Amino acid sequence: MRIRRLALLGGGLAAMLIVLQTTPGIRSYIEAVQAGRISYTATVWPDDDEAAMPVFASGQAVALTKADRELLEEIQQEAAKRNIAPIDAKLDRVWKAIPGYNGLEVDVDETFRLAQQRMLPGSISYVMKEIEPQVQLQDLGAVPVYRGNPKKPMVSLMINVAWGNEYLPSMLETLRKEGVHATFFLDGMWLNKNADTAKQILSEGHELSNHAYSHKDMRTISRSKTVEEITKTETLLKKLGVANTLFAPPSGYYNEQTVQVAAGMKLQTVLWTLDTVDWKKPQPSWIIDRIAKNVEPGSLILMHPTASSSQALPSMIKSIKSKGLQLGTVSELLSSKRVPEKSAAES
Repeated sequence: MRIRRLALLGGGLAAMLIVLQTTPGIRSYIEAVQAGRISYTATVWPDDDEAAMPVFASGQAVALTKADRELLEEIQQEAAKRNIAPIDAKLDRVWKAIPGYNGLEVDVDETFRLAQQRMLPGSISYVMKEIEPQVQLQDLGAVPVYRGNPKKPMVSLMINVAWGNEYLPSMLETLRKEGVHATFFLDGMWLNKNADTAKQILSEGHELSNHAYSHKDMRTISRSKTVEEITKTETLLKKLGVANTLFAPPSGYYNEQTVQVAAGMKLQTVLWTLDTVDWKKPQPSWIIDRIAKNVEPGSLILMHPTASSSQALPSMIKSIKSKGLQLGTVSELLSSKRVPEKSAAES
């Protein structure tokens, strides 16, 4: 009989390795014994098919038979096929800062534990975990964003509000019916007069963010005035309990100073990928067609509370969803977190 065993040294918690197959689960077991997280029981086994071997998985010691070893090997081989590497955030010549996107990795220990204990009947159900990229958006410095990661199947509606109160109720009703949350960038002067409306928007799960205070051309004002414009609106947002992280410059006008000031206040400067140009009062069908033809993963879609966008919004959302894209807030889009896959029932 060939014997493999783990033995305690002098009753302590240091493990001595005689002969051992080095699988991730076994390494975890050894580390747990050494750290004192689990108690150790020495096991001796012969070379028959049903011999037992101790293995650590999620805090428990379980038996590893020949069948188990084959199962573990199958999981490890499949894991190598299913693992998706994370994508680092990067600077692009055209799109400026592009967020990263989490990778996916099979949790071998947890998948094996559930399969070995028959907690998941039938074929193996692989437990996945997200792996963050080494370079995140915040690591790129004070650089504006025009789009999300092109591998992320999500789109965001960014609604700039400085006027157009009469169209907000219908837009909110559409968003409510479609189960969509948007990001409303609020002009400070508007917010100062319409706090109750802002509270309603917030209560419906939408994101509120900073659109400066008085809709000035941020390229032409001093640094101190830039600070004032952003700070005054930020103060109003905080009164609503909003912990804001975004800034959209009015009319998309900005310079290096604008971005630096916003970054100094821990705000990411955000522009857009697609513009509805709704302020020109186009026909709703023109907006719908424009979005349908050009929307893609990571798109930030700019709009305002106008008659054109209000009427186009239901079909815009349907068109976006028909491409298999989900809609989320700007913060959700810029996050490196993966978009959960929808079940067949949800599609």
